[in-house]
Amino acid sequence: MKTVQVESKWQPSSKVGLIFLEVVTVILFILFMIPFGMVVLNSAKTSREIIFNAIALPDNWNQLWVNVLLIFNNSTVDYLGAFVDSTLITFFSLIVIALFSSMAAWVLVRNKTIWATVLFMGFVAAMVIPFQVLMYPLVRWLRVVGGFFNIRLLGTIPGIVFAYLGFGSPLSIFIFHGFIKNIPYELEESATIDGCSRGRTFFAIIFPLLQPIIVTVLILNGIWIWNDYLLPLLLLGSNGVVQTIPVAVTAFAGAYLKQWDLILTSTLIAMLPVIVLYLFAQRYIIKGMVEGSIK
Repeated sequence: MKTVQVESKWQPSSKVGLIFLEVVTVILFILFMIPFGMVVLNSAKTSREIIFNAIALPDNWNQLWVNVLLIFNNSTVDYLGAFVDSTLITFFSLIVIALFSSMAAWVLVRNKTIWATVLFMGFVAAMVIPFQVLMYPLVRWLRVVGGFFNIRLLGTIPGIVFAYLGFGSPLSIFIFHGFIKNIPYELEESATIDGCSRGRTFFAIIFPLLQPIIVTVLILNGIWIWNDYLLPLLLLGSNGVVQTIPVAVTAFAGAYLKQWDLILTSTLIAMLPVIVLYLFAQRYIIKGMVEGSIK
């Protein structure tokens, strides 16, 4: 009986390439984790210990809790208030971005007109406009609009939420657009035959189908809004009634004295919610992106 030998497709060169990629991945992981490790180590030190030896291990890890208490009991920086403000700003911004972006993307997909295409391309083009170009016009425009409607937009939560809606919509509409155009139009036709209005068709038929991509949009925008510094500094000010965590952290760095222990500890506290959110929701990001591209 003749034995047929099947040649393996797994060649030594493939193994070498895989090992090389694994080594590169480990090196990149270490490089990206060094700053985070430095923050963790120095959060458990006094400012003097950080200045003299920033890379050494802490002598007493209990100093971390001492620093946390100093932050929340600080008389000049309302860190707890900034934490609450950041939570409210992020929450309301994500709600309006997900709601209005999904509705806008649905309308742009279902309207097969040249104007819908031009408007969609306008949203895509807005993604590449640097924020620095819009800084001065944004402040002036919010001041003019607020004065016209007799409402205050600068230095308030509604004002910055409105700004985040504008800056977060282009990418969100682009993501929703790719997902919605693959949803069968027959579902909406059936709803229309059953007597559903346009609004009810969207919220009863389309919106529930967007759950995977909605989670993706919420996570991507949530991480950006939570960590954003320049837009809150521009619209809320460094000493305003409403503050976000990144702005509040800078209050520990004065002109003549920098409290490195409080700066790094407050930075660590600010990073923890984002890290926990990403660890639990990273699979939804990949799932939403994949379903939006091949559905």
